[in-house]
Amino acid sequence: MLEALIFDVDGTLAETEELHRRAFNETFADHGLGWHWSRDDYRRLLQTTGGKERIARYLQKLGKDAGAVDIPALHRAKTKRYTDLMVQGEIALRDGIAPLIDEAHTAGVTVAIATTTSRPNVDALCLAAFGCAAPDLFGVIACGDEVRAKKPAPDVYVLALERLGLSASNAIALEDSANGLMSARGAGLDCLVSPSAYTDGDSFDGALRVVDSFSSIGGLEGITALSQNT
Repeated sequence: MLEALIFDVDGTLAETEELHRRAFNETFADHGLGWHWSRDDYRRLLQTTGGKERIARYLQKLGKDAGAVDIPALHRAKTKRYTDLMVQGEIALRDGIAPLIDEAHTAGVTVAIATTTSRPNVDALCLAAFGCAAPDLFGVIACGDEVRAKKPAPDVYVLALERLGLSASNAIALEDSANGLMSARGAGLDCLVSPSAYTDGDSFDGALRVVDSFSSIGGLEGITALSQNT
């Protein structure tokens, strides 16, 4: 029986990555670093999950030691800028997300989050896009800073399942990226994928189904039917 839908955040609930890129670049400029991540740069950097980890990867690419910059402080400044942009209404949910969550609530199916992003980003997105606090909407929230290893490791999905008190067979993951898919599958979850603007070139072998939009899966009934046919 399907008892929970577990959503990724960035690229899945909303097309957030371009806003993240903007927040990174504006923060870099504020700190006088002279860095600018193009769309192509950011697509490559997204292969590394986690904002702090991406900064460290970029420093490595520049041939600089990770200690050359206070990465946690820089990332905190970026997170504040990102959440400020959210508050200004610079974000919208992807098609099909809001109706699917509403339908799940009506049917008594728990909705949860398993993400590599930080809790402040989750909170800001929920306030900006749903108009409510994250815990009012999602029964369980598991974030990247709470686990040892970020996606594609399965840790955050394992944590979400533990907090839900469910086995993987009673839940479905919804993702937009290959790293997210690998993470969900590593936790034993079936996973629906709808590629986002920065992940449309990824390989999604092992997905339950790949769709252009979450609005095209037939709602909760369609997801349940897919899961029962696996």
